[in-house]
Amino acid sequence: LTSKLFQKYKKPEDYAAVPLEQLEQDIRSIGLYRNKAKNIQKLSQILLENYDGQVPQTYEELVELPGVGRKTANVVVSNAFGVPAIAVDTHVERVSKRLGIAAWKDSVLEVEHKLMKAVPRDEWTLTHHRLIFFGRYHCKAQSPKCEICPLLDMCREGKKRMKH
Repeated sequence: LTSKLFQKYKKPEDYAAVPLEQLEQDIRSIGLYRNKAKNIQKLSQILLENYDGQVPQTYEELVELPGVGRKTANVVVSNAFGVPAIAVDTHVERVSKRLGIAAWKDSVLEVEHKLMKAVPRDEWTLTHHRLIFFGRYHCKAQSPKCEICPLLDMCREGKKRMKH
């Protein structure tokens, strides 16, 4: 979806100018597409009015934008601007909890803080990407590949699953 969208809309001006209904159709395959389309247009307008059409480079400015929360801001600062950050998505959260880096009851913010303490700062972004990849393709929510997992010895969930 992202590459198609970026081919069609190159700049904030493009997102701001398209009829809302068209943008909704373009992103219909994602959840909450109506809200997201509105936020994309509001965000684009703010970028044009306040930032000369450029994406702000600080976490603090990013989280003030419509539809941009902690996770998105961390992804942007780390990937676009090289600022070390750990964005906790569903994969990062699941793997961190299964490996015992975080407790089952921990919030996303608590998981983020525990990862930041456990991982050297200069490895935050790379670790974030590795955890996403590992969670998406190996340590899946429904059918993790525990029997071939190199981290089985330290995984609470894997040990439990392998006993059955």
